[in-house]
Amino acid sequence: MAREQGNKIIARNRRALHDYAVEDTYEAGIALTGTEVKSLRAGRASLAEGFALVSDGEVWLHNVHIPEYTMGTWTNHLPRRTRKLLLHRGEIDRLDRKVSEQGLSLVPLSLYFKDGKVKVELALARGKRTYDKRHDLAKRDAAREMDRALRRRR
Repeated sequence: MAREQGNKIIARNRRALHDYAVEDTYEAGIALTGTEVKSLRAGRASLAEGFALVSDGEVWLHNVHIPEYTMGTWTNHLPRRTRKLLLHRGEIDRLDRKVSEQGLSLVPLSLYFKDGKVKVELALARGKRTYDKRHDLAKRDAAREMDRALRRRR
């Protein structure tokens, strides 16, 4: 059987871009069991309430929902179990410093297959205030109105 090539997106966390201002992104591997991978190949996952924490020199992904594999047996996984993220030591140390000193959060942005392996895109993000969200919405609406006006003129 030939190896998979390219990227295939499984799930995106669109709400994260609304609630957080992303400062930096990291790509991390994720330690999964066999039934979790099979469930992901079916394209089923939710990052809506997910977050990551650094503890004891390791990064852990919490509250990511990967539903049970329907054809699984007693070896099936728990849907919301804590999963270990695979990063280099320097990246983990850098993330730990930034999260503890600057008050940033680690938020998963997307879950995808890259050359047959499951990866998670992790964002180092700062939470937005309500007025920041309103400002971003107003700016987006103004840009949309300008585009409409330009299209009407042509």
